[in-house]
Amino acid sequence: MADIIQKDGTWAFDGDALRITPGREKNVGLLRRELGELVVPLRALAGVSVEQGRKSGRLRLRLRDGADPLLQATRGRLTEPHDPYQLVVEPDRYGVAEYVADELRNALLLEGISSGPVDEYLLPGPSLPVSASAGDGTASFDGERVRLEWNWKTEESKASAGPRTIPLADLTGVDWQPAAGLENGHLRFLVRGAPVGAPPKYDPNAVELWGFRKDPLMALVAAAVQARLPHPSAAREEAGRIPAQRAGEQRAGDDHDTLLRRLRELGELHRDGVLTDEEFALAKQAVLKRL
Repeated sequence: MADIIQKDGTWAFDGDALRITPGREKNVGLLRRELGELVVPLRALAGVSVEQGRKSGRLRLRLRDGADPLLQATRGRLTEPHDPYQLVVEPDRYGVAEYVADELRNALLLEGISSGPVDEYLLPGPSLPVSASAGDGTASFDGERVRLEWNWKTEESKASAGPRTIPLADLTGVDWQPAAGLENGHLRFLVRGAPVGAPPKYDPNAVELWGFRKDPLMALVAAAVQARLPHPSAAREEAGRIPAQRAGEQRAGDDHDTLLRRLRELGELHRDGVLTDEEFALAKQAVLKRL
């Protein structure tokens, strides 16, 4: 067992999984506290690093692409207080942090675990049901449908349509963007067949976020939905399959044209007396079999 206990939280590695427990200090982000304890299997890890500073350092995990629906939904946009995969380390515990990191690296090496992408989620995502209120509305998800309810701050044309319920089967993805500077953020649900050009303020499938304290909790809803949508690897496979299929069709078309030209050439050779009747019949039969 290798573990490190800090005010920011606790990491404990038992050889098979890393157990991450958030701390109870006020500086621990609301999202991390709501997520609670995470159990990260070893095969979900791609690497770990220790960064040392004068006042404090960081122990950071790098997960394999596609292993965690939270990271898939947020796409690297979680800010430091809310990122569950980094731990603030006090200078007097740098040695312990290095020891934990070395244990994780050695286990990855001994197990021969690749750092490449995975084709299934290795973490389950937030527990259900999940709900968050921020910005101009509330987003809830029960595993089968998303429900959006609006508040008094919602733009009138969007609020006038009333609460919105979207079946999971109608969703193709989620788009979570935190507020940054003067730019508002959003949680947008991508609905099959629905346009996505409208700004979140007017989009009935989106909650607009203004950078307030509870905004990051919308990432929980995004991750819960993401965990129950087809894994991104399925879309990549489909995208690769279509060009391959088209290439195969093109090759088949090219082969067909080549064989037809060959038949014409054989006919000309036969007419010119270069090929005997028997030779022409045998060659023609071979080409026709390939067609």
